[in-house]
Order: sequence, then C-alpha cells, then structure tokens
Amino acid sequence: MANRLEMPGFIKPQLATLKSKAPQGRQWIHEIKYDGYRVQLHVNGGKKRVFTRNGLDWTRRFSTIAGAFDISGQAIIDGEVVVVHEGRTNFSELQAELAAGGQDRLVYYAFDLLWRDGDLRKLPQIERKQMLVDLMGENDVGMPVLYSEHLTGDGQEMFEHAAKLGWEGIISKRADAPYRSERTEAWVKIKTVQTGKFPVVGFVKDPSGVAALYLGKKEGKELVYMGKVGTGWNRTTSSQIRKALDTVVSPRSKLSKPLKKPKATWVEPVFTASIEYRDITSEGLLRASSFKGLSKGTSGS
Repeated sequence: MANRLEMPGFIKPQLATLKSKAPQGRQWIHEIKYDGYRVQLHVNGGKKRVFTRNGLDWTRRFSTIAGAFDISGQAIIDGEVVVVHEGRTNFSELQAELAAGGQDRLVYYAFDLLWRDGDLRKLPQIERKQMLVDLMGENDVGMPVLYSEHLTGDGQEMFEHAAKLGWEGIISKRADAPYRSERTEAWVKIKTVQTGKFPVVGFVKDPSGVAALYLGKKEGKELVYMGKVGTGWNRTTSSQIRKALDTVVSPRSKLSKPLKKPKATWVEPVFTASIEYRDITSEGLLRASSFKGLSKGTSGS
C-alpha cells in the first residue's frame, strides 16, 4: 500500500548556515563539505529523475548516476555530484567534465534520504542516514555513487584535518533534527577558505599590469603588513588594477614598520582588495591567498 503514496516533485533543499567554528558535542555529526553540484535524485517505480539545487531537471546530464540506483519502490536521495581530482573534489574539473558532455569522472556522494515509500523528513537526521546506508547496501548501489560517511564528536578536530588535506571544509548536522527546506542552524558549514578585505599598500609591476599586490591591515592606529597576493586575476583585470593603483602612487611605504621590498611600488592605502585565503601564518601573514576584487574605500586604510 505504501507504494501508492503520492510522491512529491522536487523538494527545496535544506541549506547550511556559515559558522567560523565547528560545533562540539555528541548531538552533532560531521561530514566533508564537497565542492560540487547539489543534486536530488528521485526514483519512482523504475523511473528516475535528477534535479539541481534550483529544481532544474538534469536527468540526461547525470544519467549514469541515476542508473546506479537500481531499486524498487520510491526514493528521494539528497547529495552532491563531484569530480575528484588529485585527492579532493574540484569544482572547475567538474565544470569542465560537464561542458564536454562527459560523465565518466562524475561521482555522487549521497548524504540524506528524504523519501522511501513515504515521507522521512520528520525523522531524525541520524535515522535518515542509517536508512540511506541500508538502502544502498541492500540494493548493491555502487560506483559512481558513494555514501557520505560522518564522524560524531569533535567537529573542530575533523575541520582541522579537512584543512590539512586541502578540502573545502565540513558540514556539521544535528543528529536529532528533521529535514527542513530552508537555511537552518541544524546544518552549519565551516569553510577552510576564509575571506577578508585588506588595504593595498604596494604592488610589483609587470609589463602590462601587476605581478603581485602587497597587503596591509589596520590594527588600532598601526598599518601592519599582511603579505602579498599574486594570483586570482587575468591579464585584463591585472591591467585594470594597475591603472587604478597608478593614480595613488606614494614615494614611500605607508606601513607602520619599514619593509624592504626592492621591487615594490608603494601606494596610498585607498584601495581595498577582497582576498580569499586558507589561514594566517604564525608570522601574521596570509597563507594561500587569492585575489577576488578591488574596491575604493577607507576600509582598513
């Protein structure tokens, strides 16, 4: 009788709230945060459909993944399609695979079960995950589908491990929480990539633009050095940055402590660079930084 239940169409996904630190306690489970496309897979009496996070039907593009769910009855699975490159999920490699119309490198990490011959969304997270792993095991669901494993307990320890391995971060989920189609505090994401805005204090020229930017940070009345960034722009952007900075060239550094940089062209700190970075080193410098944008303003200057 259960199979006669009206199966819903696309279910708006539950989203995670960004936090700076992983939650503690046994009421939380922690999963790897995958760098891919959020995908919802529907199985209904042998018919399969695949939806993106926004409800677009991408069944044809993900037909190999859909084909792996050779199961009877009804099911709605939530997960992420990725391409694993050099040991971690890589979004640009995923985009390249899809642009080429390929599916050979696609992997689907299944992490939630919303429907199984009836609505499971009110059940606790940990029960839904157990039903998902049972469903996959009982039906020999294998590659390109993988079950998204989780750990219980110290989320910060798992996050630090994820950062060392170069993963994007972790998702922490309340083990006892139902599934809600909104951004909630029951799911939180902690990202290894951090963002910040830093005043540009100087640059290194290249023939048509900039080879690197020197960055500072306002600490009280001091302007301290935060390191340099040399990636994140193309030739056009590099030229635009140079054009902007050429208007504010200074005869000397505006940093509070002198800095020897023979190749530096110093500037008044009136432009702010948006930067993505992994962390800050023990010397107080940005690590693995990448340029994201330039704006004019007094922030930090």
